[in-house]
Amino acid sequence: MQMGNFLDEKSYCICECIDHSILDNEIVSLEFAWPGPDPKAGQFFLVKPERSSVFLARPLSVAGWKRESGLLCFLLAIRGRGTEELAELKIGEKVALTGPLGRGWAYDGIPEGLIALVSGGVGIAPLAFFTKELGTKTYDFYAGFRSAPFGLEGFKPHSLILSSEDGFSGLKGRILDHFSPKPYSAVYACGPEPMLKNIAVLSRELDVPCYVSLERHMACGTGACLGCTVKTLNGNKRCCVDGPVFNIKEINFNESE
Repeated sequence: MQMGNFLDEKSYCICECIDHSILDNEIVSLEFAWPGPDPKAGQFFLVKPERSSVFLARPLSVAGWKRESGLLCFLLAIRGRGTEELAELKIGEKVALTGPLGRGWAYDGIPEGLIALVSGGVGIAPLAFFTKELGTKTYDFYAGFRSAPFGLEGFKPHSLILSSEDGFSGLKGRILDHFSPKPYSAVYACGPEPMLKNIAVLSRELDVPCYVSLERHMACGTGACLGCTVKTLNGNKRCCVDGPVFNIKEINFNESE
């Protein structure tokens, strides 16, 4: 493996694809051998095939980390040429990994009491990893999908609430049709931004602390290029270093794009 310098507990490495699994037509699970620093739940990596036709790497949230075997797992939603290249990787092919980057879920501490994890689609990835950091803490997991579920292995919530838009599994409809922040000491959410905006509204109305993981196009991943701006009540922030996890009290979602 070709290792770069370690800076602020992150590094650059050319790594080998160890596992590739197609979960459905648009979702792929990838595992890479990673010899660098341990990631925290909510952090991400910049990922790019060694041979690529696109200029920029793609930011992917960590879905799992197996420290003993050094395996780093991602869930990938196919959305364009860059993610298509990653989805077409073969076992043994090489990618450039830079990370771990960004601020994780627990940067502000985790309150006492029952908490809720709420995911939409591939947003389940960083929340599934978060369950490993929660230990014996009690949490409910709400997971919404378009159709068939994925990424549900390896964690045991107090309650698991599933929904699918087509009624294939769990409750029919969107996950927010079946969720209220009211019973919880805090809410942690990742998914499409319209979903996050609605969760923010519900949580603010009930004065429940809420943290969301935002997605932006990224170039450098280190805050230098200012290409992933998030507008907050305290001025512009950089999603790659000041996030991707934000307290909703920081964000004006009406101006977040």
